[in-house]
Amino acid sequence: MANTAGSGGATPEQLSVVDRIAEGLAGVRGALIPMLQEVQAEIGYLPMAVMERISERSGVPAARVFGVASFYSQFRLEPVGRYVIRVCQGTACHVQGAVAVAEAICDELGVAEGGTTEDGKFTVESVACLGCCSLAPVMMVDEDTYGRLTPEQARDIVKNYGIARDEGGAKA
Repeated sequence: MANTAGSGGATPEQLSVVDRIAEGLAGVRGALIPMLQEVQAEIGYLPMAVMERISERSGVPAARVFGVASFYSQFRLEPVGRYVIRVCQGTACHVQGAVAVAEAICDELGVAEGGTTEDGKFTVESVACLGCCSLAPVMMVDEDTYGRLTPEQARDIVKNYGIARDEGGAKA
């Protein structure tokens, strides 16, 4: 769902997502985290106005909603690209060249680590571990895992992934 209201605002469509999800979780004790997860799954991140609506609909104080959303790394407070690239920086991946892989991806996309491309297509993140140590170095594009990467292979995957998706084709 596109955000046209800026990082802190919310569109009417986004607020209706919150309303629908809150209705489905009404009266469920401990529903804050599942509510945040479901809203983020549909909207892509949690803008401030959305968290305020979650507070209103759940009865949980806004400070607590924000505190939970900002504490857990699974929640995003800023928009991310359509495709999220995660580059493992765990010990096995680091030793096998993850830094060079991450640098190649960032160079290919023209974005810094942790950033999103200007067209909003890709976000590049470093993560502590993807749990694929035998495939080091590893990256994921959304839920697709790529291992035993060289920097050039990582560049090619990013290029091909974007092209295949743009043309409506299959995963690269």
